[in-house]
Amino acid sequence: MNQLQALSQYTTIVADTGDIDSIAKIHPQDATTNPSLILKAAKNSAYKKLLLRAVQEGKDIEDAADRVLVNFGTEILKYVRGRVSTEVDARLSFDTDKTVEKARKLISLYKEAGVDPDRVLIKIAATWEGVQAAKILQAEGIHCNLTLIFSLVQAEIASQAGATLISPFVGRIYDWHKKNAGADWDEGANKGTQDPGVKSVKLIFERLKGVGSKTEIMGASFRNKEQILALAGCDLLTISPALISELENCSAPVEQRIFKEAVPSLKCEEISHADFLFTMCADKMATERIALNAAGLIYLFEERHVFSRYEGLPFSCLRTERSRKVLFGQCAFRKS
Repeated sequence: MNQLQALSQYTTIVADTGDIDSIAKIHPQDATTNPSLILKAAKNSAYKKLLLRAVQEGKDIEDAADRVLVNFGTEILKYVRGRVSTEVDARLSFDTDKTVEKARKLISLYKEAGVDPDRVLIKIAATWEGVQAAKILQAEGIHCNLTLIFSLVQAEIASQAGATLISPFVGRIYDWHKKNAGADWDEGANKGTQDPGVKSVKLIFERLKGVGSKTEIMGASFRNKEQILALAGCDLLTISPALISELENCSAPVEQRIFKEAVPSLKCEEISHADFLFTMCADKMATERIALNAAGLIYLFEERHVFSRYEGLPFSCLRTERSRKVLFGQCAFRKS
């Protein structure tokens, strides 16, 4: 038994990629995407038809962008047994109404494609405004994946809003602590279960399970397989194809590291907007990470952008810098 098979005994494995061929080989339970992953996959000429169809059917560039995400999601669902996560434009992270509007549109497009909405998770940044949007959407039966979670308080408000799933990040927390420690960073002392990102996810897991939350917890943003193995027992883990391959090629034993049954019961306390803001302001790492990742690193595409290589596209303006930003404006560009 390889490590991926062993890990699957304790945790649901999710593929973190927009590459359909990779997903077809893995056949995971679920798949997560974000616009940067879709952009990377879209540069593969094998997926040209998904882009062409989006542009041909799109009423304008913004509409075509939404259709690209849904086209990829629909294709991915052919190779997973469960759900796909599709992300709302990161520029809407601090606008509740527009986030709700965009989520409803994405679900509508999935319905047009014949996809059961229960197989779609709308991925929304876990800002206060994003969580309020998720609360509205969940009440309408639209399942949400609250992402960009760097702190316990974000996880708590997402859970209290009834989010189907949350994605606390491991790798980006690790990155922040390593960068800020500089020359004082000790890799050995911050490895595996001692990794600051792993500790954050474990704390969130214990807190939400302790209060009886039904929200699923999916560890995300991994830098190495040691981080993954240290969270064996988490509800779900979303893993890149490269790290999945590493796990498949190793037969070392895997032990369950976190246990739902061992979590003590805790009292649930409602968190107000003021409580959230005060807690976030006191957490330099979480505040910096959410600002950096959700607030506006819009990716500037080069002239060799995937769309400019394809002939026959009806929107000639795709070759301009501004329209490329709009088309993949969802790419508040970040590494997974």
